[in-house]
Amino acid sequence: MTKELLINLSMLMSKPTGISIYADSIFPYLKKLNPILLRSNNDCNFNYYLVPNNLTPEQGTAGHFRRLLWTQFKLPKIYQKLEGSLLFSPVPEAPLYTNCRSIVMVHDLIPLRFPKKNSPLTPYFKTYIPQVLKQAKHILCNSQATATDIINFFGISANKITPILLAYNSNHFRPIKLTKKIECRTKLPYFLYLGRHDLHKNLSRLIKAFAGIKNYQNYELWLAGQIDQRYTPKLKQQATEWGVINQIKFLNYVSYDQLPILLNQALALVFPSLWEGFGFPVLEAMGCGTPVITSNLSSLPEITGDAGLLIDPYQISEITDAMEQIINDNKLRSKLKTLSLKQSSQFSWQKTGHSTLEILKRFL
Repeated sequence: MTKELLINLSMLMSKPTGISIYADSIFPYLKKLNPILLRSNNDCNFNYYLVPNNLTPEQGTAGHFRRLLWTQFKLPKIYQKLEGSLLFSPVPEAPLYTNCRSIVMVHDLIPLRFPKKNSPLTPYFKTYIPQVLKQAKHILCNSQATATDIINFFGISANKITPILLAYNSNHFRPIKLTKKIECRTKLPYFLYLGRHDLHKNLSRLIKAFAGIKNYQNYELWLAGQIDQRYTPKLKQQATEWGVINQIKFLNYVSYDQLPILLNQALALVFPSLWEGFGFPVLEAMGCGTPVITSNLSSLPEITGDAGLLIDPYQISEITDAMEQIINDNKLRSKLKTLSLKQSSQFSWQKTGHSTLEILKRFL
């Protein structure tokens, strides 16, 4: 009897996201299982089965809704047609109440920790995901913090969950010898934040903390991430009220190629998020040898270890103090660079891929 592994990639968008980076990075290590990829375009390196191309977040709520209907009513037939033995999904989605055996990956439960009014993610996380996780043969997640959330929110046994830390591209995010050829957007030293502007990212406190730095006029704070009309205007208003609007650069989306340059030139990455399932920017910064200031909550201490300055993200004074330490202590900056490079070297997609492979082999 064949044991076909199907990998559901119906949610992957044309532009890279964290989930697509995760999926693409572990594929090479799953190839020995000869999986069939369910995706909307041809990948010549794998067996594949074409699925509709309108099931992704790029089509907004309608795309999500179409994907859930497809998952529930079309995917079981595909599973049966391809003689599937196991379905692996890089997100927590699978057909309910069918004979599809599934293993799913959970990245975070942030919509439950920080619910948004009238968001469709609230019922999705409260009703659909618990059922998917209860019927799954096994659950993967990206940190011990996420595993603990799954246990606490849904009452699922720890024996059914395997945390597998993610990784980063060490060939891309690495120390760069800066030359005059690399364009610098300012003559002032700057702190850098990478990510969205959502409320749980804690940018309001970050801006106020920056305003508390002595002689802040000699420094800048760069916010690299997509402008969001729900949140960015309020952040600009606060920066104006606190007198630092001229020291803050809202960079909008920054290309993947430019990120290592921004990180290498920064005084430090400041990432005071209130919760993260994993936190790619922290690991990518450490890979560049850039000092990191980040939260002492969720998965962030798992990633940072002793290689960064951990702060209570609810305490503005702690964020300010950490930035002033970076400004005033050259020895500390040098120490953090050494520790960051050592800590980041422990993370690799090979390790993540092999750990995932072993779990899937157990259930095939």
